[in-house]
Amino acid sequence: MDPLVKFCCAMVAIVHYLMEMALCITLLNDTVRRMELSRALITEKKRRRPQSLVKSGIGCHLFLAMDDDTFQSHMRLTRRQFNFLNDSFGRMGMAEVPKNGGGQPRVPLEMKTAMFLWYMANQNSFREIRDKFNVSRSTAHEIIVSALDNVCQLAASFITWPDENEKLRSSRAFQRSCSRERIIGAIDGCHIKIQRPRRHGIDYMNQKGYYSILIQGICDDKGKFIDIFVGPPGRVHDALLLRISPFFSERAEKMAGYFFLGDTAYIAKNFRHFILTPKRDTGVLTQEDLHNNTQISRGRVIIENAFGRMKCRFRRTRDLQNTSLLTCVKIVLAACTLHNMCMEERYTEHQEGCPRHDDENE
Repeated sequence: MDPLVKFCCAMVAIVHYLMEMALCITLLNDTVRRMELSRALITEKKRRRPQSLVKSGIGCHLFLAMDDDTFQSHMRLTRRQFNFLNDSFGRMGMAEVPKNGGGQPRVPLEMKTAMFLWYMANQNSFREIRDKFNVSRSTAHEIIVSALDNVCQLAASFITWPDENEKLRSSRAFQRSCSRERIIGAIDGCHIKIQRPRRHGIDYMNQKGYYSILIQGICDDKGKFIDIFVGPPGRVHDALLLRISPFFSERAEKMAGYFFLGDTAYIAKNFRHFILTPKRDTGVLTQEDLHNNTQISRGRVIIENAFGRMKCRFRRTRDLQNTSLLTCVKIVLAACTLHNMCMEERYTEHQEGCPRHDDENE
């Protein structure tokens, strides 16, 4: 075959090959553009699709419809106490506001009260509370903060110093339980576990190896708090906690010849005129001394039981993580206030996981 013919045939074959390659590239580009367009459309649809939150909890109306025992086991208060707290919140400005215009409907007052009590009685996060009560996290946080402030305002009405008749009644009760006269209460300190604060964090490390704030509690013969002091760092000793508390400067007027029962942390001389403590067991105590120590401990255990019941009923106080120091103080003050509110009526202890052995004075 003529070389020129061979060359022409080869060139024609190359041109056909190049045309096929160009067609393939064009088809590939079209496919890529279609895929990108489809992806963009899917993304736009997802962006425009309304977000449906998955709510795993039950409605507030179901809480309120429970029988009395179940209601109290969840809310920690009786229905009468719940209604009192609900009415108090209403008078303090937490009542439902009529809906004006758009937006989500307002949260009913009863739901706010139930949400706050659920927060205090459990260690759920705001995400879990949001799901439980079908509200947003910001709404749940706003309601809890407002309720804490309002309960702290009620503290002065529930944590009160006893009058003379109440002192006499308490002294008779302690005399029956521990054979000691003129005793009107027991005093002790208690650690509330917290997250390490950003400032002066080492000061909040207690001798047990975790960060905490302290609460000094004084209770009567029934375990009802008659005076509390909350907030000092966990590193502070119980004796120093008493000295810096407001009660210490008012002790002469408030005690008027009466005594508290305390442990050996209050054995200092300047406490002896109003706190009765056991003697330190150095191995040389007489049988009478050991008997006296037993009697004092028998009466003093009421304050440890009070702390244990408070932490059992309002489990939020067991561990306050991701919470500012000011909010920690408010939570503890609110728990003591609600504890005293519970003391006004018969309270059925929560059976599941309560009390815990480290609730007394953790």
